[in-house]
Amino acid sequence: MRSAEIVRHRMHSQHLWGHPLESPEEVVRRLGALQAQEYAYAKWSVAQRAAGVDEAAMDQALAIGTILRTHLLRPTWHFVLPEDIRWLLKVSAPRVNALNAYYYRQHGLDDELFATSNATLANALEPGGHLTRKELAIALGRAGILASGPRLGMIMMRAELDAVICSGAPRGKQQTYALLDERAPEARTMDTDEALAELTRRYFTSRGPATLKDYLRWSSLTATEGKEGLYAIESELGREVIDGRTFWFVTPSYNAKKLVNVVDLVQGYDECIMSYSESRDVLLAGAAKLAGTHKVQPFLHAILLDGRLIGHWKRSLERGSVAIETSFYRPLDRAEMAALDSALENYGRFVARPVARF
Repeated sequence: MRSAEIVRHRMHSQHLWGHPLESPEEVVRRLGALQAQEYAYAKWSVAQRAAGVDEAAMDQALAIGTILRTHLLRPTWHFVLPEDIRWLLKVSAPRVNALNAYYYRQHGLDDELFATSNATLANALEPGGHLTRKELAIALGRAGILASGPRLGMIMMRAELDAVICSGAPRGKQQTYALLDERAPEARTMDTDEALAELTRRYFTSRGPATLKDYLRWSSLTATEGKEGLYAIESELGREVIDGRTFWFVTPSYNAKKLVNVVDLVQGYDECIMSYSESRDVLLAGAAKLAGTHKVQPFLHAILLDGRLIGHWKRSLERGSVAIETSFYRPLDRAEMAALDSALENYGRFVARPVARF
């Protein structure tokens, strides 16, 4: 398996190429969890893997709770399904709490205080409440809990990790929180071993070919936990050693025909970037060399050409349109520019606005 084959396999595994999935919920189900740090752009990560999904459809899914947004895996926001949230928390919350331990101590937070803050938040949200962070901070303050700035962030995250709260229905442009029990009443439960195996299965099925180190960085698991998860599903996967690294994957079912001049606009925290650490060089092949000779603006978001980094983009919402600024590591030829225009049109359909590129 060559580098180009790894890229092609990954882009199909992640459903950026090939047949789109049927709904936003199916995208999140397949990938297990998608990083959702930048809310507006994270919605695009889901939509571009599904058929005919625009921003309004994504907003609706988050509003009614068929997709939830919460902290798990790494200490940041992720999109997850209600059916998966409990077993994902079971396997990942202990690791996130371990990663947060220094910050808990720094802000004078301990298990006793978290028990009080969790109870306070639960009481404030009953029955069926959807409150903003500011409103919940007021409730915590009334209970005698100092809750502002990073300390408030740690308190809210711990309540998410303890399966007390998750995302509620947005109120205008403001995000809210709700009780997890009410947003995910039929969430699946698993014991730790089952959850570990399922997390490992979701990762390598939807992101392979990938290495164990890629998986550990993505999941925040310990090396021992990662090996146990891989051992549990090893019989379901293929593997190949390439340049001294062992890649694990599900045998591809896509058309082996090589695609050329395919442009994808992906946000900076898209899973095709964040899912890999040890083997992220596959995505970046060639860009590092070009970066030394071409001045490129350090935009967060990536433009991929045939699955490889070729440039960056950022958007600005204007009245009645969306302006997209682009910058490249090298000039594009006519066919590549046509592919870029097609990708921009896709994004314009997502935000339901015409696109102006500059």
